[in-house]
Amino acid sequence: MRHYEAMFLVDADTTDEALEAIIEKYKNVVTDTGGVVGEVGKWENGRRRLAYELEGHQEAIYILMNFEAGSDTPHELDRMFRISDDVFRHIIVRQDQREE
Repeated sequence: MRHYEAMFLVDADTTDEALEAIIEKYKNVVTDTGGVVGEVGKWENGRRRLAYELEGHQEAIYILMNFEAGSDTPHELDRMFRISDDVFRHIIVRQDQREE
């Protein structure tokens, strides 16, 4: 299993209850495909102004999720992000193991 980090942007006007449901939906995608979710939460207090307008949004809530999974999980998570109306930008990166 490899370590991954996913960051996704949600509309800044999303309520806390709806935000929890969105986070839980993507955590379930990871666990249903055999992955293990680590830390999940708002990145740097969550709500931030965007550098430029994206799809009519000037602010967004940044959610950062760390997880361990096989190579098929990021593909499925990416597919879910793309078809979702909840998320308007996302990125998934593999974290390399550092040798000391």
